[in-house]
Amino acid sequence: MKGRVPWNKGRTKENHPSLLKTSETLKQKKVSNFLGWMTIARQTGLIPATYPALSHTKKTAFLIGLTLGDGHICRHERTESLRITLGCDKPELWQISAEVVKDIFHKMPHVRKIKSCEAIAIQIYQKNISRRLGVPVGARKELTIDIPPWIWNNKPCLIACLKGLYEAEASLSVHLPTYTYNFSFSNHNVSLLDFVERSLVELGFHPERRWNAVRIRRKLEVRLLERVLTFRNYDWLR
Repeated sequence: MKGRVPWNKGRTKENHPSLLKTSETLKQKKVSNFLGWMTIARQTGLIPATYPALSHTKKTAFLIGLTLGDGHICRHERTESLRITLGCDKPELWQISAEVVKDIFHKMPHVRKIKSCEAIAIQIYQKNISRRLGVPVGARKELTIDIPPWIWNNKPCLIACLKGLYEAEASLSVHLPTYTYNFSFSNHNVSLLDFVERSLVELGFHPERRWNAVRIRRKLEVRLLERVLTFRNYDWLR
């Protein structure tokens, strides 16, 4: 014999006034319905008790570049979320990116196909993502990007950060009949274009600046940058 169906089954504070009133009362009294569960979850390691700073590694630098290129950090009431959206046409990139997110945050991200377009979304929820990653919350187009100093002070990490950006937003094209080479990073964020241009100059390249792109056009430099960034190759991230 089946038990009685709870009176509040299928109801939430969004669609039922009594639950909304209960929720507001508990919030005013600073009482959490999940306190007991959260205490046990922290004791068993299901959720971290603290969220320490991320290690300053090439993987972290790569994830910062990837987030600035095709990612978004959103702040919620109790936590933050990181979402990276990558094209389905680059399966190796989104698969390795999901692994990098898991390795850095020690948590399996949610990976799903976006129904409205040919893209894969990699998403994770955790506290203080923005502060620990050094990437501000909000839409990239409206942000002033300040790359963390530890990346500027470490050449391999600087290259890894550039790789994350280029894997997300760059295109490499070669037209042999006209002897045309173009390795272009495109973006509408001026501060991000400034970072890419300055980084390339510091690495010895001669970038061409456009209002929405930074381009390398010399054949030898295009091939050299392709090797420096190991463009479309992810062996060292595994």
